[in-house]
Amino acid sequence: MRILLFVLGCFAAFAALEAYLFWQYKDKPLQLNIWDLIFWAGLVFWSVRVEVRLPLSAGMSQLFLFALALLILTPPWVAPLVAFLAQWGGSVWYKELFNRSQDGLATAFAALVWTFFQENPLWLGSWNLSAAFGIVLASLAFFVANIGSVTYIIHLDSGTPFTEVWRKNFNWLALSYILLSPLALLLARAYETPLIGNWGGWTVLMFLIPLYYSRFYWDEKVRLEQAFDTTLEVLMNALEAKEQETRFHSERVADISRDLALAFYKDQAKAQDIYRAARLHDIGKIAIPEAVLLKPGNLTDAEYALIQSHPQKGVELLSPARKVAFDDLVYRVILHHHERWDGRGYPKGLAGHNIPDEARIVGLADAYEAMTAGRPYRKALTPEEALKEVQENSGRQFDPDLVRLFTQLWEQNPIWRDRETYLAAKEGSLSRSTSPQLSLASDSPSPSESGPRTSEG
Repeated sequence: MRILLFVLGCFAAFAALEAYLFWQYKDKPLQLNIWDLIFWAGLVFWSVRVEVRLPLSAGMSQLFLFALALLILTPPWVAPLVAFLAQWGGSVWYKELFNRSQDGLATAFAALVWTFFQENPLWLGSWNLSAAFGIVLASLAFFVANIGSVTYIIHLDSGTPFTEVWRKNFNWLALSYILLSPLALLLARAYETPLIGNWGGWTVLMFLIPLYYSRFYWDEKVRLEQAFDTTLEVLMNALEAKEQETRFHSERVADISRDLALAFYKDQAKAQDIYRAARLHDIGKIAIPEAVLLKPGNLTDAEYALIQSHPQKGVELLSPARKVAFDDLVYRVILHHHERWDGRGYPKGLAGHNIPDEARIVGLADAYEAMTAGRPYRKALTPEEALKEVQENSGRQFDPDLVRLFTQLWEQNPIWRDRETYLAAKEGSLSRSTSPQLSLASDSPSPSESGPRTSEG
């Protein structure tokens, strides 16, 4: 119900803003003829048809470039209307209405910004900067409205936090978007001053070649991210198949590590890098014989030395992928997550700040998860007992600053605090993912049916 209300709200906002723009600028001459409008509508239609699918039930296209170029060439009410109308109608009605409305609304906000700078010129000496500032700020207005509406509806549908939607779908697009947005001004000026065949459309069509290449880059970037995540899952499934008692161990360690890294660095991208590294921190255990890995009793000195070799074995196992699939951060985490603050850890006996930050973060998360999970030879601690253990080992096993941050996070009752709660949530999400969903953003799209779409690049 909330999704439908939001969709209808987007449509109402678009309709109201479009009516305002038409009323304010209805006397402004159109300048373009019907064939010009059909040409630009065709570009908008094409951009939507070649959109790139994003991980969280969304997509992106280059519609924003053609919409921004069109608002430069026409009265402010024309481009939002074209962005709303010139789209493929293959989705469920409420999805289609949302996609059209949010594109039209974003274009309308951009039109307001562009028009403001045209009506209030900005001069620097003899230089008129109205067009430059106008197109950049109009692009940002489009970006904020477009991303904001898509992010919010994904959040409504799936419950995914806003920051997670931004990180997985849009974080890496921001720079690309900023660099591409001035092309809208160039496209409009090229259309006004033909370079080929006495028609500006030929020049605009030539620009489709590099634009399609940028679209190809986006698609490959998304595919690479998906392949990377799939590789992680395959590797960890192989490990968990061997050591089923530690089911979801690496995933819980990774979730704890990401939260702790975000609190430590205040950097989403860095936190995500550490999450991925944490998923692989125990990968070296694949090389440890099951008789040793799953032994219920005490280990001999030789067996314990073999267990302690898993960080080095993990680095060796992944060494062919260095610089290709994994960066040095992953190898630092794998090699050093069992080092101790007091220097009594392994394999290098590093101490204090000589231990890489990332490894100290994952090491603390790993210890807490292991304490609350239990093993065949050791009873699991309660979350409260495990926190006390972590705090008592501050300055010995763990970095004191990280212990303070960890305590603050723990007191906020995150889902990973209690292992049984965490496992229940994970198993529930897995079972839900196999059943049909009727919500707007999570329906599995057919080739002719898309989820929410963003138009930025």
